[in-house]
Amino acid sequence: MKIRLLGALVGLAISFALQTFAQQKETVDPQIIEQLNAVSKKYAEADNNNDAAALAALFTEDAVIVPETGPVNGREAIEKWYANLFQKVHDSNHVVTADQDSPHIIGTAGNEVWETGGWSTTVKGQNFGPVEAKGYWSGFFVREGDVWKIRMLTWNITPPPAAPAQTK
Repeated sequence: MKIRLLGALVGLAISFALQTFAQQKETVDPQIIEQLNAVSKKYAEADNNNDAAALAALFTEDAVIVPETGPVNGREAIEKWYANLFQKVHDSNHVVTADQDSPHIIGTAGNEVWETGGWSTTVKGQNFGPVEAKGYWSGFFVREGDVWKIRMLTWNITPPPAAPAQTK
Protein backbone atom coordinates (compact mmCIF):
# COMPACT_ATOMS: atom_id res chain seq x y z
CA MET A 1 0.00 0.00 0.00
CA LYS A 2 2.79 2.41 0.93
CA ILE A 3 4.64 1.68 -2.32
CA ARG A 4 1.52 2.44 -4.39
CA LEU A 5 0.97 5.69 -2.48
CA LEU A 6 4.61 6.63 -2.97
CA GLY A 7 4.34 5.80 -6.71
CA ALA A 8 1.22 7.96 -7.01
CA LEU A 9 2.92 10.88 -5.24
CA VAL A 10 6.00 10.59 -7.46
CA GLY A 11 3.73 10.49 -10.53
CA LEU A 12 1.89 13.64 -9.39
CA ALA A 13 5.16 15.42 -8.70
CA ILE A 14 6.47 14.55 -12.16
CA SER A 15 3.25 15.69 -13.86
CA PHE A 16 3.35 19.04 -12.05
CA ALA A 17 7.04 19.46 -12.92
CA LEU A 18 6.40 18.72 -16.61
CA GLN A 19 3.59 21.29 -16.71
CA THR A 20 5.88 23.86 -15.13
CA PHE A 21 8.66 23.16 -17.64
CA ALA A 22 6.18 23.34 -20.52
CA GLN A 23 4.94 26.72 -19.32
CA GLN A 24 8.48 28.04 -18.99
CA LYS A 25 9.34 26.89 -22.53
CA GLU A 26 6.32 28.79 -23.91
CA THR A 27 7.51 32.06 -22.32
CA VAL A 28 8.83 34.35 -25.04
CA ASP A 29 11.90 36.48 -24.47
CA PRO A 30 10.79 40.13 -23.98
CA GLN A 31 13.44 41.18 -26.51
CA ILE A 32 11.71 39.07 -29.19
CA ILE A 33 8.39 40.70 -28.31
CA GLU A 34 9.99 44.15 -28.71
CA GLN A 35 11.49 43.16 -32.07
CA LEU A 36 8.13 41.85 -33.34
CA ASN A 37 6.43 45.03 -32.11
CA ALA A 38 9.00 46.99 -34.14
CA VAL A 39 8.04 44.99 -37.26
CA SER A 40 4.36 45.80 -36.61
CA LYS A 41 5.23 49.48 -36.19
CA LYS A 42 7.18 49.49 -39.48
CA TYR A 43 4.24 47.78 -41.17
CA ALA A 44 1.82 50.44 -39.91
CA GLU A 45 4.18 53.27 -40.94
CA ALA A 46 4.65 51.84 -44.44
CA ASP A 47 0.90 51.34 -44.80
CA ASN A 48 0.20 54.89 -43.59
CA ASN A 49 2.70 56.15 -46.19
CA ASN A 50 1.18 53.89 -48.86
CA ASP A 51 4.70 52.58 -49.48
CA ALA A 52 4.47 49.19 -51.20
CA ALA A 53 8.27 48.76 -51.37
CA ALA A 54 8.69 49.35 -47.63
CA LEU A 55 5.88 46.90 -46.87
CA ALA A 56 7.36 44.24 -49.14
CA ALA A 57 10.76 44.65 -47.48
CA LEU A 58 9.22 43.35 -44.24
CA PHE A 59 8.51 39.97 -45.86
CA THR A 60 10.72 36.98 -46.66
CA GLU A 61 11.39 36.17 -50.32
CA ASP A 62 9.01 33.19 -50.13
CA ALA A 63 6.32 34.97 -48.09
CA VAL A 64 2.61 34.71 -48.70
CA ILE A 65 -0.19 37.09 -47.80
CA VAL A 66 -3.80 35.99 -47.76
CA PRO A 67 -6.14 38.94 -48.30
CA GLU A 68 -9.84 38.55 -49.11
CA THR A 69 -8.99 38.14 -52.82
CA GLY A 70 -6.84 35.04 -52.25
CA PRO A 71 -3.16 34.17 -51.70
CA VAL A 72 -0.32 36.30 -53.05
CA ASN A 73 3.01 34.43 -53.14
CA GLY A 74 6.50 35.92 -52.99
CA ARG A 75 7.90 39.29 -51.97
CA GLU A 76 7.82 40.71 -55.50
CA ALA A 77 4.16 39.76 -56.01
CA ILE A 78 3.32 41.14 -52.56
CA GLU A 79 4.87 44.49 -53.48
CA LYS A 80 2.86 44.58 -56.70
CA TRP A 81 -0.32 43.69 -54.82
CA TYR A 82 0.18 46.57 -52.35
CA ALA A 83 1.14 48.99 -55.15
CA ASN A 84 -2.07 48.10 -56.98
CA LEU A 85 -4.08 48.52 -53.78
CA PHE A 86 -2.55 51.95 -53.11
CA GLN A 87 -3.59 53.13 -56.57
CA LYS A 88 -7.19 52.58 -55.47
CA VAL A 89 -7.17 53.47 -51.77
CA HIS A 90 -5.06 55.33 -49.25
CA ASP A 91 -4.71 54.24 -45.65
CA SER A 92 -3.98 56.45 -42.68
CA ASN A 93 -4.02 56.05 -38.91
CA HIS A 94 -3.07 52.37 -39.30
CA VAL A 95 -2.58 50.72 -35.90
CA VAL A 96 -1.46 47.12 -35.35
CA THR A 97 -1.77 45.44 -31.96
CA ALA A 98 -0.74 41.98 -30.80
CA ASP A 99 -2.93 39.81 -28.61
CA GLN A 100 -1.83 39.68 -24.99
CA ASP A 101 -1.00 35.97 -25.22
CA SER A 102 1.10 36.35 -28.40
CA PRO A 103 3.63 35.55 -29.76
CA HIS A 104 4.12 31.78 -29.62
CA ILE A 105 7.47 30.14 -30.31
CA ILE A 106 7.36 27.40 -32.95
CA GLY A 107 9.95 24.64 -32.86
CA THR A 108 13.02 24.51 -30.67
CA ALA A 109 15.42 26.92 -32.41
CA GLY A 110 13.58 30.04 -31.23
CA ASN A 111 13.69 31.69 -34.66
CA GLU A 112 10.07 31.07 -35.72
CA VAL A 113 6.96 32.49 -34.08
CA TRP A 114 3.29 32.95 -34.83
CA GLU A 115 1.34 35.88 -33.55
CA THR A 116 -2.23 37.15 -33.67
CA GLY A 117 -3.78 40.53 -33.05
CA GLY A 118 -6.02 43.29 -34.24
CA TRP A 119 -5.68 46.22 -36.62
CA SER A 120 -7.51 49.40 -37.51
CA THR A 121 -7.08 52.02 -40.22
CA THR A 122 -8.81 54.86 -42.01
CA VAL A 123 -9.39 54.15 -45.71
CA LYS A 124 -10.11 56.71 -48.38
CA GLY A 125 -10.83 55.70 -51.96
CA GLN A 126 -11.34 57.71 -55.12
CA ASN A 127 -15.10 57.57 -54.72
CA PHE A 128 -15.61 56.94 -51.01
CA GLY A 129 -14.41 57.65 -47.51
CA PRO A 130 -12.79 58.25 -45.33
CA VAL A 131 -14.14 55.20 -43.50
CA GLU A 132 -12.82 53.34 -40.51
CA ALA A 133 -11.87 49.71 -41.06
CA LYS A 134 -10.72 47.15 -38.53
CA GLY A 135 -10.21 43.45 -38.14
CA TYR A 136 -7.91 40.72 -36.96
CA TRP A 137 -4.65 39.33 -38.32
CA SER A 138 -2.48 36.27 -37.92
CA GLY A 139 1.16 36.08 -38.89
CA PHE A 140 4.09 33.70 -39.03
CA PHE A 141 7.49 35.34 -38.52
CA VAL A 142 11.03 34.02 -38.99
CA ARG A 143 14.33 35.49 -37.90
CA GLU A 144 16.80 36.05 -40.73
CA GLY A 145 20.05 36.90 -38.97
CA ASP A 146 19.10 39.61 -36.49
CA VAL A 147 15.97 40.71 -38.37
CA TRP A 148 12.46 39.33 -38.01
CA LYS A 149 10.57 38.98 -41.30
CA ILE A 150 6.99 38.07 -42.09
CA ARG A 151 6.66 34.73 -43.85
CA MET A 152 2.86 34.53 -43.83
CA LEU A 153 0.20 37.13 -43.08
CA THR A 154 -3.55 36.82 -43.23
CA TRP A 155 -6.27 39.18 -42.07
CA ASN A 156 -9.96 39.78 -42.11
CA ILE A 157 -12.06 42.92 -42.12
CA THR A 158 -14.71 43.21 -39.46
CA PRO A 159 -17.73 44.83 -41.07
CA PRO A 160 -19.13 47.93 -39.41
CA PRO A 161 -22.39 47.50 -37.52
CA ALA A 162 -25.45 47.57 -39.76
CA ALA A 163 -27.42 50.81 -39.80
CA PRO A 164 -30.69 50.55 -37.90
CA ALA A 165 -33.75 50.05 -40.07
CA GLN A 166 -35.68 53.24 -40.68
CA THR A 167 -39.31 53.36 -39.77
CA LYS A 168 -41.94 55.39 -41.56
